[in-house]
Amino acid sequence: MDSQATLQSELKSLLVENLMLQTPADRIADDLPLFGPGGLGLDSVDALQIVVMLDRHYGLKIADPNVAREVLRSVATMTDALQKAGLTRNLTVAGPDSNAAAT
Repeated sequence: MDSQATLQSELKSLLVENLMLQTPADRIADDLPLFGPGGLGLDSVDALQIVVMLDRHYGLKIADPNVAREVLRSVATMTDALQKAGLTRNLTVAGPDSNAAAT
């Protein structure tokens, strides 16, 4: 299993565990929308829990709500954000108008 597949599998397990999902991790497709109809049907409270999970487990901080919408779209988009961040601690993913920088 390559690092991307490993990360996606880990994220799915964390989602199931942290959000107490009834859907097993192996049934969550990488590109399945996490929010809205036709997806997992998560809500804004779940989104906050995911942001905290990403910060706690990977040190990824999401500073901009618009960026959060993009990053939290699916397991694949979270994986992309984490890989771009290099899985480093205390990294901030900021919006285009933000002065926040990666640390």
